[in-house]
Amino acid sequence: MADAARVEFERAMQRNLKGLEYFQTSGPTLGATPKDVLIERGTMRLYHYHPRTDDVYRVPILLVMATTNRGYIFDMVPGQSLVEYLLDAGFDVFMLDWDAPRADEKNLTLESYVLDFLPAAVARVKAETGEDDINVVGYCFGGVLSLLWAALHPDAGLANLVTFTTPVDFSQMEMFQTWADRRFFDVDKLVDTFGNCPGDYLYTAFDMLRPAARTAGNIRLYDNLWNDEFVKSYRMFDRWTSDSLPLAGEYFRQTTKKLMWGNELLAGTLDVGGQIVDLSEITVPFLHVTAEHDHIVPTAASAPLIDMVGSTDKQGIMLKGGHVSLVAGPNAIKRLWPNLVAWLGERST
Repeated sequence: MADAARVEFERAMQRNLKGLEYFQTSGPTLGATPKDVLIERGTMRLYHYHPRTDDVYRVPILLVMATTNRGYIFDMVPGQSLVEYLLDAGFDVFMLDWDAPRADEKNLTLESYVLDFLPAAVARVKAETGEDDINVVGYCFGGVLSLLWAALHPDAGLANLVTFTTPVDFSQMEMFQTWADRRFFDVDKLVDTFGNCPGDYLYTAFDMLRPAARTAGNIRLYDNLWNDEFVKSYRMFDRWTSDSLPLAGEYFRQTTKKLMWGNELLAGTLDVGGQIVDLSEITVPFLHVTAEHDHIVPTAASAPLIDMVGSTDKQGIMLKGGHVSLVAGPNAIKRLWPNLVAWLGERST
């Protein structure tokens, strides 16, 4: 009893000391793996990370981030960076990331991302590496964009396609369906009023999916202020989840009407630039990874994808974790990252 009381007293002292330090200092530097900026055009950013090995796989990797958040979820801090992990495994790594769309980019559409930004990134990766083949790895809605691009560009030199937590049946996004219920949500009024969909609006929507999570997180933070590693991890993930990007207005209007309301991707009626998207046109090796406890993209929303893709070499894996912990943090280091490297390594020579 005396030993337990002593430990708790010391932790209480540390909470007070660390609490002052927490509010007086900034969090760890994120996204610091050395890189070159190859394209910086409006909302679009294309990065090329510096190699860390002498021997590099022939086929480069393009990571495609979701348009709602920043790409440093792939590159948190040394030792907790997927980018660093891929580089150390011998891959040539690029990332398609996004910045907040400017006011004059409110007219960007789904076509802008699928028929312009992604093809431009792929072309630049090929020019930079001198290779005709490319691996594409998309996260969440970055996976949706990757699927649309792959289906509409069957001759683009795609070698392998990987998606993480990527929805195709938007009727199963239950909380988002409630939030964007067409009976109450006037997407036209929002876009016509603001131009771009504000980032804090999206942040609030994500928070509504788990309304008690922020309070519970603050309680856990207080209980663990004595623990430097816990505090560092908390600050990393809290910063990322709150760093929501605005969405270009027309793009937001389209995705709400065509995907959330019309469920056109699942129905096979989605028109992008006058072309109907048919995921069976994707025939390259395909890996889809889902998270068992994903509250943002529930399993039911992503489950049909593996059958919709036309590849013969395809695999679906469900791993423990949530929407974010699947790709970053200790859970990802043990589960997703080794699976990804093993799967791509066999197919990237």
